Amino acid sequence: MTWPATERYALEPAPGGLAFVQDLLNTSPAGRPRHADWLDDPTTAQTWLSEALAQWSAASGRPAPAVDLTDRDCEALRDLRWALHRLLSDQSDGAEAVSAQVLAALPTLSVSMRVDERGTVVAEPSGTGWRRVASLVLIECLQAQQTDQRRRLKICRNERCQCAFYDRSRNNSGVWHDVRFCGNAANLRAYRARKREQAASRE
Repeated sequence: MTWPATERYALEPAPGGLAFVQDLLNTSPAGRPRHADWLDDPTTAQTWLSEALAQWSAASGRPAPAVDLTDRDCEALRDLRWALHRLLSDQSDGAEAVSAQVLAALPTLSVSMRVDERGTVVAEPSGTGWRRVASLVLIECLQAQQTDQRRRLKICRNERCQCAFYDRSRNNSGVWHDVRFCGNAANLRAYRARKREQAASRE
């Protein structure tokens, strides 16, 4: 079994449960040609979520939470996805603070805490529908933040792509999900734009 949304862009998943956050981001219509938005309707969204939660369960060794999605849940998950996308894009660009618009779009949620059979404190998602999904997303973001992995989850800087990828470069300097395609394409567009500006300035 694979992470369904991330696999369709032929990307390597992030480690552990952070791959669930990456997969949510990759439900968006990214890439070229544009893929479908998997959060557009409850049927497609439910199919994605069931597969992604099963993969999360396999990666984490914990049972997948049961979640049923409605139209309202899909809308709320699209809002969450947008806010996470902006957050990662802004941080990749070196922003020192999160914008008020992004903070307002990120929900404040409850989680349940318990001690498992090994004596480890475990955070469990709570709520129903989109809130349960969002709770799991924020838990995974927090855990990845504690291991310094979250900053490696990035949005491809190519505006025609914008896939969510995990940067495995030694110094965490990657900005393209694939430098051969997105990097070269973006550099070529920038070069052509500079040439047009130079030509216009000589007229």
